[in-house]
Amino acid sequence: MSEERRVIHEITPLMGKDVLYIADRHKKEFTYPIHSHEVYELNFVERAKGVKRIVGDSSEVIGDYDLVLITSPDLEHVWEQHECTSDDIREVTIQFDFNMTNENIFGRNPFMSMRKMMTEAKKGLCFPLSAIMKVYTQLDSLSQVKDGFYAVMQFMTILYELSKCDGARTLASSSFAKIVVEDDSRRILKVKNFISKNYMDEIRLSTLADMAGMSPSAFSRFFKLHTGRNLSEYIIDIRLGYASRMLVDTARSISEISFDCGFNNLSNFNRIFKKKKECSPSEFRENYHKTRVIV
Repeated sequence: MSEERRVIHEITPLMGKDVLYIADRHKKEFTYPIHSHEVYELNFVERAKGVKRIVGDSSEVIGDYDLVLITSPDLEHVWEQHECTSDDIREVTIQFDFNMTNENIFGRNPFMSMRKMMTEAKKGLCFPLSAIMKVYTQLDSLSQVKDGFYAVMQFMTILYELSKCDGARTLASSSFAKIVVEDDSRRILKVKNFISKNYMDEIRLSTLADMAGMSPSAFSRFFKLHTGRNLSEYIIDIRLGYASRMLVDTARSISEISFDCGFNNLSNFNRIFKKKKECSPSEFRENYHKTRVIV
């Protein structure tokens, strides 16, 4: 793999028994390349309208405030200068190392919403302005808390408040982020796993409906109720996630990738990709690779 197609795997400053690393800084531009890291990260940016945020296969231009939680060690992310003209960007990056499993205190009921949020954030979780404003005061002052215990408690309060807010949305697709799908409904989970394993083949509604033990029309309604998307949209998004990952990780032709991801027509693949990603497959590959370096 060529040098430009590698992602920095960042070595974080967290050492030994450290719990939090907080970097509160003012700057004029974003220069750090795309990267990933073992520890969790909450990243807050203000006064950076026009910056492009890339998390996995999600690419968005942000407004005056941006807050994103990332809890996967393999999920690439970067904030790029793009069209931002601000000369006083503020960025607060909080990296933390909590073992949020059912075997410790985080497995208890008061932490249920936080555990769920951490799972969703494996794909990157972006918070709405209302949530940002709710925790702004704590975020603003966190780096000034000198006592480690109180700093951790203040940060835990931030996480808890965010876990209770409405409107947070995931960024990367599960297929790109290589995340195993989870769902409250066993029938939906069974169908999602089938789609994830057979995305390259033709997938019929009748097959999935039989798998769920329902009629096709009832299953379609059931699927949309549980996922918020109709079945065809969901399948397309899964295929595009795998296609995006192949564009980034391989040198295979766009034509090969389109057919290997279940699109039976190259022009159709190009059209759908551009509609969903707001760029062509070749532009996606080129833009992604431009930010990739190794150190």
